[in-house]
Amino acid sequence: MTGIYDNPWAYELACSFRDVPAEVDVLLAWCAEHRPGGPASAVLELAAGPAEHAREFARRGLAATALDLNPEMCAHAARAAKKQGVELQVVRDDMTRFDLGRRFGLIVTMLDSTSHLMTLDAFVAHLRRAAAHLAPGGLYIVEMSHPRDRLGDEPTVSTGWTVEREGVRADVRWGEPTDRLDPVTQIAGDHVTVTVESGGETLVIRDVVPYRFWSATELDAAVRLAGGLDVVAQYGDFGAGEDAVALTDPGAWRMITVLRGA
Repeated sequence: MTGIYDNPWAYELACSFRDVPAEVDVLLAWCAEHRPGGPASAVLELAAGPAEHAREFARRGLAATALDLNPEMCAHAARAAKKQGVELQVVRDDMTRFDLGRRFGLIVTMLDSTSHLMTLDAFVAHLRRAAAHLAPGGLYIVEMSHPRDRLGDEPTVSTGWTVEREGVRADVRWGEPTDRLDPVTQIAGDHVTVTVESGGETLVIRDVVPYRFWSATELDAAVRLAGGLDVVAQYGDFGAGEDAVALTDPGAWRMITVLRGA
């Protein structure tokens, strides 16, 4: 039985509530603000999955590369880029061990993909690989879930939403109330159910996705242990300038960290 990550089309549909062009607007604004050399010309998306952000960067004329370990995701990203008529290099590799032999002005990891790094050693190895691929003054922007989701007074362990695109509807349930975080390993098995309805047919995908929760202090520790990166900003949502959302804002729902090559 295949899981949600083995069905890239369904996964991309489930995540289509995200406004990728608007998010890329903000990523580029942060790059212009925090990168000494100004806007980047080459970008790398790690754990890219369908590579929606990488494809949007490519559409805007940046030299874009997408890296993911799942062969189905890589194939889907390449097909989607070709269909959209954008130049995208797709690489199948591990986010803790990759070596592309070149550097980028901007590296991004979106949608809390660092939750797939289960140990501190893995997180540190990942950060070292990212740092090694940054051009001088380059930025690594990593989007993670907000610590409030797991440590708040009312932990968010189950969320549900519905999306519709081109006549196809998907009802998504990510996590169940019984999905508890192990207090020792800080890992939970998130039960995922995606129900897709199209043309009178129904497809149901069920999966259990291992999720590793990382706190803000653990992130800071991993950055310090990895070396080669400095935290220059943190945000609680996608917004730049007057629209920037502080990580401590009551409305913050993400932990987005801007790292710069030391």
